[in-house]
Formats: sequence, C-alpha cells, structure tokens
Amino acid sequence: MKGEGPKAEVITFKVDEALSEAMSGISNRSSFIRGAILSALGNVCPLCNGTGTMNPAQRKHWEEFTRHHHLQTCTECNNTHLVCDHEVQ
Repeated sequence: MKGEGPKAEVITFKVDEALSEAMSGISNRSSFIRGAILSALGNVCPLCNGTGTMNPAQRKHWEEFTRHHHLQTCTECNNTHLVCDHEVQ
C-alpha cells in the first residue's frame, strides 16, 4: 500500500508485576515505551552506560574523582551538576 512507510519491527520484553501495574493506566503503552527508550538512549550516564550501577573499578575511579569535585544545584535551572573544586578557588 502507498504511504505506509518503512515496516516496523516488533520487539517484546517481559516486565515484573509491579511495572505492569504501574503501566496499566497508560492509554498508549507502545508510544510511551518508544518515547522512554528514545529518551534513555539520548541521556545515558557516561560512567555506568545506563546501568545505574558502577563496577568496583568504576567506583574506585569515581571516588578518586570526587576528591576534587562535588555536586551543586544550579541557581538558574535547579538541576544538580558536577563542579571542579579547582575551578571554584
């Protein structure tokens, strides 16, 4: 048929009961999931690559990094960001 565009691939995955219940009120879950995945892919933590956890080697590097850096809340956007202690001085 004309105007259908590229064929979409169907990908399925399992969720636990709690996530299923949390998503039960979403009217278009497919659209919600697509948006969440696209957002997550563009906003992946460069340290943990989106896993939410650090392995022991990453943790060691992070601890060294935090000796000279700290978290600060921006007064303009109210978001937390890293600040180098050497730049503050």
